[in-house]
This record gives sequence, C-alpha cells and structure tokens, in this order.
Amino acid sequence: MEIVELPIDFDFNGEKQRIYPSLISYKDQLTLVDTGYPNFLPIIEKEITKYGLDIKKLNNIIMTHYDIDHIGSLKDFKTKYPWINIITSEVESKFISGEVKSERLIQAEELLEKLPNEEKEFGQWFIQRLKNLKHVSVDHKVRDGDTILEGNCIIVETPGHTSGHISLFIPSLHSVITGDAAVNENQKLTIANPHFCLDIYEAEKSLRKIENLNANTYYCYHGGRLVVK
Repeated sequence: MEIVELPIDFDFNGEKQRIYPSLISYKDQLTLVDTGYPNFLPIIEKEITKYGLDIKKLNNIIMTHYDIDHIGSLKDFKTKYPWINIITSEVESKFISGEVKSERLIQAEELLEKLPNEEKEFGQWFIQRLKNLKHVSVDHKVRDGDTILEGNCIIVETPGHTSGHISLFIPSLHSVITGDAAVNENQKLTIANPHFCLDIYEAEKSLRKIENLNANTYYCYHGGRLVVK
C-alpha cells in the first residue's frame, strides 16, 4: 500500500493556490481522496499519470466532506468512470446526493446578509457556485471505526469543519489523510479555516483526535504532507 500526494496548482480569485488530494494505491487499484474544484478532472488525471499510474484502475473515491474544493469534480469523475465506488460518511452522503441542502450553502446564505456591500458580489458568486454543484449518488456510507480497503484503512470521524467530516488512518503506513480536519501550517497541524468551521469546539476535538493517533505522516489537503519527527 502506498499514498501518493497530488499537488494541484491553480488560480482562485486572482491568487495562486495549491491543494493536495491523496491517492491510495493498493493491490493494483487506486483510491482517490477528494476531487478538487469543478473542472479539475483533467488536472488530476494528468497528475496521476505523472506517477506512471493507470487512471482506469481508479476504483474508489472517498469524499472527506461536502465543500466545493473537495467535491467539485466528483460528478465528472463518476460520469467518465462510472464503475467508481463513491465512499462518504452517512452525514455527508445526504448533501452529496442532494437529499438535504448542504450546511455550507446554508452558512454562505446566512453570512451574505452580514457582509459589507463591497463583499456582497463575491458572496453571491460563491453561493451560486455552491448551487451549481452536481449531486452524485453515494455507494458506500461509513461511520467512525469502519474499515475499507480490506481492513487496511480505518475511517475516523472528525466533525467540526463540517458535521460529517471524515479522515483516514492507515496503520501499516503510520499515516493519516486529514482532509480539512487539519492543515499543515508552518510544519504544524492546525485547524483549517477556523472562521468557517461549523463547530469550532468539535473541530478542536477532532484535531486532537488525529494527533493522538501518533502517526508519522499526515497528508493535509491544504499545506501538504507533514512528517512528524
């Protein structure tokens, strides 16, 4: 089993940014963790092929949570590779499938009323982008402590950033894929975008939870890989 970090560079609102989706390679099958913004499918495909991996062996996509920079290209992946198994937490599955209005959209609409006039245009643009996200049926719903990939990957519920956020613990590699439960900021794990956490208290608990796993390596979606010395 191997974890491959996929650094994706892009421009957002005039600023250069980078995200780090993770790819798990196990027994000649690939599992992608999160899919980037909308229209990132070809970018991620290109990054995967850089490592000499066959995109047609992509068997699973695990969604850590329903945020536009994580879920944006999920529908494109499922359309192009219909055999892919979509794995999410039970809570997030309701947003991903469209059964329930997403927490992030509700938050954005509530915040819009409080924004100063000069920021309202951006707020409205962001809300529209959330509304434009395409829903996808979830194949496999997981809970805390469940295992996937033949028992080699443990689901860790890490609520706070969103209520159904999950991270992944791979004991054989002494590694955690954090999603947005933690970011690598100056080679230190910290809470991702605390001002946008839906529950900062739960986010703090989740950060401690993954720190207490005592992994050697944390794969953060924002900030990249952190090796604990």
